[in-house]
Amino acid sequence: MRRSPLRIAGTALALTLAAPAVTAAAAPAQQTTAAPAHFMVLGPTGEGLDVTADSVEAAGGAVVRSWPEIGVIAATSTEVGFAADLRGEPAVQGVGASRNLVARMPDENSTNRFEKVDGTVEATTAAAKPGAEPLEPEQWDMRMIGAPKAHQVSRGSQDVTVGVLDYGIDPNHPDLAPNLDESKSVSCVDGVPDRSVEAWGPEAGQDHGTHVAGTIAAARNGLGIAGVAPNVNLASIRVITDEGFIYPSAAVCGFMWSAQHGIDVTNNSYFVDPWYFWCQRDPDQAAVAEAVRRSVAYAQGHDVVNVVAAGNSNQDLSKPIRDTNSPNNGGPTQDRLAGPGCTQLPGELPGVVTVSSVGADTEKSYFSNYGLGSVDVTAPGGDSEQIPEKAPSRNGLILSSVPGGGWGYMQGTSMASPHTVGVAALLRSAHPDWTAAQVKGALKAQADTLPCPKSYDTDGDGKQDAKCRGGKTGAGFFGAGLVNALDAVRG
Repeated sequence: MRRSPLRIAGTALALTLAAPAVTAAAAPAQQTTAAPAHFMVLGPTGEGLDVTADSVEAAGGAVVRSWPEIGVIAATSTEVGFAADLRGEPAVQGVGASRNLVARMPDENSTNRFEKVDGTVEATTAAAKPGAEPLEPEQWDMRMIGAPKAHQVSRGSQDVTVGVLDYGIDPNHPDLAPNLDESKSVSCVDGVPDRSVEAWGPEAGQDHGTHVAGTIAAARNGLGIAGVAPNVNLASIRVITDEGFIYPSAAVCGFMWSAQHGIDVTNNSYFVDPWYFWCQRDPDQAAVAEAVRRSVAYAQGHDVVNVVAAGNSNQDLSKPIRDTNSPNNGGPTQDRLAGPGCTQLPGELPGVVTVSSVGADTEKSYFSNYGLGSVDVTAPGGDSEQIPEKAPSRNGLILSSVPGGGWGYMQGTSMASPHTVGVAALLRSAHPDWTAAQVKGALKAQADTLPCPKSYDTDGDGKQDAKCRGGKTGAGFFGAGLVNALDAVRG
């Protein structure tokens, strides 16, 4: 099977090297790279992974982090032929390159970077107003899913913790600080947990995680906005690099941390880089995908509900998709058809809750991915191209918290996913004995069905260019339907 070459600064290096002459006095020198490449290595669970680690080191690699619970190792190596040499060695079930050697800044115009955010973020300030949230009138999204009425019954339990796998949460934001559990917050950016605030907090301009967190659990404190579940706890689990990438070792670390530190629900508004789809026909991609799958399954086995944004490319995930943007972090991209055997991580993994987006008129957002059998539920994510008079918010965008103590507008399936997470947190609060599978089942059973629209024209040319299958069920766009916060707290 043909494998992709290792790329350094856009230059392809052949993995098959000419064999040098060998004498009794000297062994052939390994070709090395100037910077270490990153790999995910699969092995047996438990103590057997120690043998895998020995094989990694014997092949010229270094173990960065190991998870014996799932038989996964994150490793680095400067040896060009590391992956090929390691395959077939003792206790090695698979190995794959998990990123390119030289990363570039993500192309904002490329397919669904990690959840494209449209619209300018505008910070605002609001004085406290007893008994109400000053910016609540702008939260059409909360009214759409019945959150204000739900809060009259329950605002969620402080025994429930939501992990936000993202850029980090501003620990000083007045709407988030009351609910932020710093003891469960961590950076997993390098695959190794770092519990310092400096590591898991966002840098300047990294608004995404704080915005997501506000939608989930901004406190009802007479300031700013209210989240879907304003009494539950938040944990900042940073998985995104300063450059905007979510690499496999960070995602694995984030799911494992969640499973082992009392996280009840996770929000995942991203896809794992550098491949938009990870395909089984490539041994590198197959091994990495299996590593992420194992971590997600482990979290679900520990009753973590993992909620994932469907993505912002207006693509039908149930059909083969031409991927022209991978890998997205350095070197030439490939033009390939991602069909059966190709998986978007983590949104197409078994057991996760995948969420599409609707605008203020409950129609599919122009950017939202969709697909019959590929979407579980839908939730408000905004739609700047829908500006109905009934929508009080600016251009139908989603208002939430941004770093520095302000509030701002964003849109994307990144914004839809946390609405679903908030409803899941309310369900976990009302039913603390329920398993993750039961919570997912209730999310779908309580969702309000949205029928397929008669037509859907995303580019304004008068032609239908996104087909919703499912008829009256609307499952092709909306899965089981629009999440319902009020039903979640009714018992």
